[in-house]
Amino acid sequence: MDLEEILDVMGCKTRRDILDFLRDEPRFVSQISRELEVGQKAIIEHLRAMEEAGLLNSSFQKIERGRPRKYYGISRDVEFQIFISRGVIRVNVPGHQFQELQRLEERARMGDEVTDELENLIEDYDMAIKHAKALLKQLDERKRALKKRSLNLPVIADDEMD
Repeated sequence: MDLEEILDVMGCKTRRDILDFLRDEPRFVSQISRELEVGQKAIIEHLRAMEEAGLLNSSFQKIERGRPRKYYGISRDVEFQIFISRGVIRVNVPGHQFQELQRLEERARMGDEVTDELENLIEDYDMAIKHAKALLKQLDERKRALKKRSLNLPVIADDEMD
């Protein structure tokens, strides 16, 4: 799934409206067109772009009379975060830890110079590893402390509690 395509899709209000309408169940073109009051040709173009971006899938379903209808539905959950600060614009896709690496790899295959960006990414990964190791250490220390406390508790017999 190309992040640029997703951002392009999300930048269009009509496409966001289509996604919102498809949240509950798959729909066919004329339903979407009627609900959003947008022409069917325009809806078809929007649906095609969203399907190419991997946000929608389509399938034909038979109806009682007539030819099968093509239904569109949301293909999978997508989450991303946009961080904008002075001098920095960053888009993260939670759960896709290696997406940036894959993007750089693709650009390198196309002949782009990505060495500096790759070195920055390695630094980010190294910091993430250090942070994760520190967190694991903290959790391990907490577990050991809890275990020590539970081992040092006085044992009270049932008859002493009465």
